[in-house]
Amino acid sequence: MATTRARLRGGIDLGGTKIQAVAIDGRRVVRGQARRPTPSGDGPEGVAIAMAETMREAVAAAGAAPAQLVAVGVGAPGAVDEASGVVARSGNIPGWEGSFGLGGALAEDLGVPVAVGNDVDLATEAEFRLGAGRPYRSLLGVFWGTGVGGGLILDGKRWTGRGKAGEIGHVVVTLDGAPCPCGRRGCLEAYAGRGAMEARARKFVKKGGKTSLFDIQRRRDKERLTSRVWADALARKDSLATRLVDEAIAALGAAIASAVNLLDVEAVVIGGGLGTRLGQPYADRIAVAMQPHLFVADRPPAVHVAALGDLGGAIGAALRAA
Repeated sequence: MATTRARLRGGIDLGGTKIQAVAIDGRRVVRGQARRPTPSGDGPEGVAIAMAETMREAVAAAGAAPAQLVAVGVGAPGAVDEASGVVARSGNIPGWEGSFGLGGALAEDLGVPVAVGNDVDLATEAEFRLGAGRPYRSLLGVFWGTGVGGGLILDGKRWTGRGKAGEIGHVVVTLDGAPCPCGRRGCLEAYAGRGAMEARARKFVKKGGKTSLFDIQRRRDKERLTSRVWADALARKDSLATRLVDEAIAALGAAIASAVNLLDVEAVVIGGGLGTRLGQPYADRIAVAMQPHLFVADRPPAVHVAALGDLGGAIGAALRAA
């Protein structure tokens, strides 16, 4: 393995099914990366331990010594207090309840300063600076994975409102509709979030329905229905997977179009586990689903798949590291 003497910044992207870490150098080049499943049932303390271990693995993959890691950024779902590093309401992380000082726990474990931000905000900013959003001054990032998150760039700057802007997953697409993991009803995430889709699939099977989704899950030795499991089921033309993804695309089209009607952004970047796994053909389908709901239908925004792929969230987190 080649070794490096560079000072490295780390980035960790915490997701509902996986932890992704990268180590980047001063030129924003990824020197090493590592991934492991998000532990379930261990609470936020166990998740923090797994995140630190994944970060150390990424540094080792860069051929670097632990002392070369000088700072770490973290992207986490839920409500993030950037000043304190406390993360709350991370309902899509198994076993995460209440608030937890994630930044402090990681700083103590890794021995470096840790900055914590919202995962989708950081991924959107990374796409704006380094990826599919580079040609634009305004964009909406939509990250379709365990949940559905959103980030905003307006007039060339990240927009967070009073701290919680961009929650497109909780835009209501059906009044008094399906229950959402957030506890409300009719949210986009209730139809398009991978966690909610899995819950609906399990309910369907419990009632006697047939699907290959769980056979694929067992064969791949996964604890949950990952994006790859869904993609495999779609490739098999599994009827349940096809129907649930079709419903997700319809809901995404309505919610994204509503956001575009309000903000008139130049582009939409589709990321997240499902977004990047299914790729541009499905992004194109989302663009078609947006069309009937756009107020200015003859001037739609460009719709791209996230160019940084699965690493976008971790790279965005590393860019935030001090």
